[in-house]
Amino acid sequence: MTDKQYNECVDLYADNVYRFIVKNIRNEEDARDIVQTAFEKMWRNRDSVENEKSKSFLFTVAYNQMIDHIRKNKRIVLKEDFTEQAGVYQMQTTQSNAKKMLHEALGKLNETQRSLVMLKDYEGYSYEQIGKITGLNESQVKVYLHRARLILRNYLVSPENVL
Repeated sequence: MTDKQYNECVDLYADNVYRFIVKNIRNEEDARDIVQTAFEKMWRNRDSVENEKSKSFLFTVAYNQMIDHIRKNKRIVLKEDFTEQAGVYQMQTTQSNAKKMLHEALGKLNETQRSLVMLKDYEGYSYEQIGKITGLNESQVKVYLHRARLILRNYLVSPENVL
């Protein structure tokens, strides 16, 4: 391939190769880099490339460059994902341990205390509504709920249960 034929090849195929690459990787800047690298390789090998096969050579080189680029970016993204997932996993494990501890703590309460805590702290009912549901008066609800929370606090802050 002569210099003139190479320049004709650039004029004829540059837009086609660019469109092909940009449609596949959806990043214009990276597509330009890949096309430029493909033309650079064709320039370096112009003595061994036949003019009739220049389009095929160019698209093959550009395609291989694109595949390499995609693989390289996948590795980078996967590495970042693993790092982020490790942090999420650690946070989920901590949350899972906290939930486990809370369930154990609730297991230390008697049925009435557990019901009162669930109605007040999980469901958000008022003391008056809890009294109607359980058949207790408002003062009893407050006393039993206070005692239940003391048991929960003492269990959760004991040295063997601190996270």
